[in-house]
Amino acid sequence: MSTTTKTLADDVLFQNYGKRNISIVRGDGAFLYDDEGKEYLDFTAGIAVCNLGHAHPGVAAVISEQARTLIHTSNLFLVQGQVDLARKLTQLVSKSVPYRTMFVNSGTEANEGALKLARRYQYLQGHGDKTKILSLPHGFHGRTFGSLSVTPKAAYHEGFTPLVPGFETPAALDDVIDHVDDTVAACIVEVIQGEAGVRPLAADFVRALAAKLKEKGALLIVDEVQTGVGRTGTFFGFEAYGIEPDIVTLAKGLGNGVPTGAILAKSSVAEAFTPGAHGTTFGGNPLAMAVANYVVDCVSQPDFLKHVQTVGQALQSVLTAHFDHVDGRGLMWGFDVPDANVWAAKAADAGLLVTKCSNQRIRILPPLIIDEHHVERFADILTSVGTV
Repeated sequence: MSTTTKTLADDVLFQNYGKRNISIVRGDGAFLYDDEGKEYLDFTAGIAVCNLGHAHPGVAAVISEQARTLIHTSNLFLVQGQVDLARKLTQLVSKSVPYRTMFVNSGTEANEGALKLARRYQYLQGHGDKTKILSLPHGFHGRTFGSLSVTPKAAYHEGFTPLVPGFETPAALDDVIDHVDDTVAACIVEVIQGEAGVRPLAADFVRALAAKLKEKGALLIVDEVQTGVGRTGTFFGFEAYGIEPDIVTLAKGLGNGVPTGAILAKSSVAEAFTPGAHGTTFGGNPLAMAVANYVVDCVSQPDFLKHVQTVGQALQSVLTAHFDHVDGRGLMWGFDVPDANVWAAKAADAGLLVTKCSNQRIRILPPLIIDEHHVERFADILTSVGTV
């Protein structure tokens, strides 16, 4: 990146992302290329977004065709792509329980909508006192005021308080189930906590929490923004836990880079969003739906998901040979290093892009189309970077 570009960026852009020293101009599959022509093995996938990789020919063709046909109409009109995609997603989320779908533009919007839906559902059920929303320690659900209020990270709250009232995060995971009482409308959960460093929740805990919520008439919201769309080796991450969420949120990988999100809810819950109760201008537009339909058709194939599981196991083997505290599933992994800033910078110098979760935690989220030879290249880079 030229000095002129860096200087201009400082002058004209908000500085909320800090200094960004790499300027990416092109992608191809699992690789990215900067403005100086350097090649990087991309183990970020746009933070779990580009599940089919970069410049995917099928995605490009769908975008091109739809852009020449129709990009936007608003939700004043029925969009065929919404109907097609909702049918697919509702069948994937459950074969026996009817669900409905609403489309939005991002994970934050999906979670914000889910929180509103939970409160309105309880209100329409005659439970006006059931307004409390619980979340889990170390969870991350977004940056808007509602989603931020269920994201218990003090650094994200600084300067934005007071947050939305009635949202509560117990101090310890073991305390969450005891906090489920008759005032709770819902609890929002990531079955694998992504920003926390890729920390899978224990299955026994998740099932016990789901049972307690059901007993108290509260809803279970599963945030699949990062774990959904094949990331963990099943289409939804919650499939490995044997639970039945009342509401599921999706985004990130759903559009392979085209902003797309979704709220899935049991039909009995979805009915709480009556006409005018919630809405979006851009959500579910024809362009986003065309791409998302293509992505879901690809990722939901059993062979594709099996591939994610197989390559994920190979990646896990490499990681456990090099690092401590390796956690994850499918193609979503976290591991410890002495200094995450130093390690990520050395990795980038060696041609590998990763994301940092904390001072000692690295997260890798490669495109789901990587193969064994990408894992071998990753291993070679690890050898040169080391654990420092």
